[in-house]
Amino acid sequence: MSLEKVSENKCFAGRQLRYSHQSAVLNCSMNFSIYLPAEAGSHKVPVLYWLSGLTCTDENFVTKAGAQQFAAQHGVAIVAPDTSPRGEGVPDDADAAYDFGLGAGFYVDATQAPWSQHYHMYSYICQELPELINANFPVDGQRSSIFGHSMGGHGALTIALKNTDKYQSVSAFAPIASAMQCPWGEKALSNYIGTNKEDWRQYDATELVAKAERQIPMLVDQGTADNFLVEQLKPVLLQQACDAAGYPATIRMQEGYDHSYFFMSSFMADHIAFHAKYLK
Repeated sequence: MSLEKVSENKCFAGRQLRYSHQSAVLNCSMNFSIYLPAEAGSHKVPVLYWLSGLTCTDENFVTKAGAQQFAAQHGVAIVAPDTSPRGEGVPDDADAAYDFGLGAGFYVDATQAPWSQHYHMYSYICQELPELINANFPVDGQRSSIFGHSMGGHGALTIALKNTDKYQSVSAFAPIASAMQCPWGEKALSNYIGTNKEDWRQYDATELVAKAERQIPMLVDQGTADNFLVEQLKPVLLQQACDAAGYPATIRMQEGYDHSYFFMSSFMADHIAFHAKYLK
């Protein structure tokens, strides 16, 4: 599979790179960004996958999160894919709403037309993208973890809980804790997956906690001043699910923080250090 380099910048003695490639899974051209610390020049390094939230591309995290300095400190690579398929012929929300369609793939494999032609973000993140990264960059695919924000936090949690053999740890900032029980999730799942709510359970973190084959380390940070907290995010449901399943997750409420990258950048050092412990 051919990669086209879009950009390269030196950053904290490492390299911040951006590539495009043709995705067979998504049936379109995709971009992703990857940060390689200096150590990647001499040996394979562990890799962290970052999943962004609604309306984002791969570039939001790269330019706003301040993650590179901490990735450099711990000698960890970070891969940041786009949030949905894009391009000519890729369907979008009929009203061009921000919470569905382009920029809002929800990290699921769509089964309903017309979305099923392109919207297979779950398979892209779990299979195609790691295979591409492992084959083309000096990363150790056996030492891999995943984290994300909002819709991407939902993606990170659900993907990790369903694939505990692939990831050493998982974390999230302000995740959609129960996609089945919030307006964002209900809209996305009903359109991508269909109206049978039993089919939605496979993409709901609170449903998957008890089914995890291995209880991998989990860290969640949620701001108390987040304007989506009550209606969309509902971290209390995730805490209740973890308590009921005996899952030793760390779920922290951070006083006064909102939903923005200001919040994420404030705790990015914690999250990368958390993952680095399990990636050594």
